[in-house]
Amino acid sequence: MKSNNDNQWDVIIQPHDRLFHINFAEVYRYRDLLGLIVKRDFVASYKQTILGPLWFFIQPLFTMVMYTFIFGKLAGFSTDGLPKPLFYLVGITTWNYFSDTLNKTSNVFKDNASIFGKVYFPRLIMPLSIVVSNLVKFGVQLLLLCFVMLFYVYTGVSFSPSYYLAFFPVVIVLMAAQGLGFGMIVSAMTTKYRDLAFLVTFGVQLAMYATPVIYPFSSVPPQYQGIISLNPMTAIVELSRLGLLGQGYFSMQSFGYCVLFTVSILLIGVIIFNKVEKNFVDTI
Repeated sequence: MKSNNDNQWDVIIQPHDRLFHINFAEVYRYRDLLGLIVKRDFVASYKQTILGPLWFFIQPLFTMVMYTFIFGKLAGFSTDGLPKPLFYLVGITTWNYFSDTLNKTSNVFKDNASIFGKVYFPRLIMPLSIVVSNLVKFGVQLLLLCFVMLFYVYTGVSFSPSYYLAFFPVVIVLMAAQGLGFGMIVSAMTTKYRDLAFLVTFGVQLAMYATPVIYPFSSVPPQYQGIISLNPMTAIVELSRLGLLGQGYFSMQSFGYCVLFTVSILLIGVIIFNKVEKNFVDTI
């Protein structure tokens, strides 16, 4: 008869006490689950809709038209000499990826409480699935941006991408990391304070106006540029425009601040997320 000491377990589930703990090997083993959750999110979002994934194009396109009319025509906001639809579309595309990642990650515990309470898997899979699914959406909207850029090239409007376009992959990583970090912090806090989820949704909408999405950084009065620069998304939006359209603000100081802030907020998010995930089912 085999003794208990001879039993070999495939998975041992036990709590961990370290503040910063990510089992990357375990997350990688569950990569198939990550893919299934991403697929589920797409199916659930556009099931029983007439236009389906076309909403990926419709939402930024209509937003671009409204911004062009309201802020470009009526308010007369500067766009640094760039075509207004292109200027706004770059800002909309980058901001949407960050805000969608933050908003959805902030509700990850509440939205998946029933799954977390029944099945074991690395909890980090859920926020990562949000980053990936939003990245696919971002890629589709980036394709729309390319079509609009080609249209303006065809009509003879002059703008030229710059060598800062090489930073664009880094920009995408920074957007994802910021949204993930902020979202994990909020998701951990909303296990006890549900009102925070509503505050974050409202706050993200307001934060867009403190980011150069509908106006260029160059149009900000000098006395307020320091305040706007404290927003870590400022460097990301401006660098995106500079790379894609050849007009925007960039300095190593602002970019370095953005990278340092992003790494810090991501580390804090992981620490808080790991601390709360052990007992959130009892409080949610």
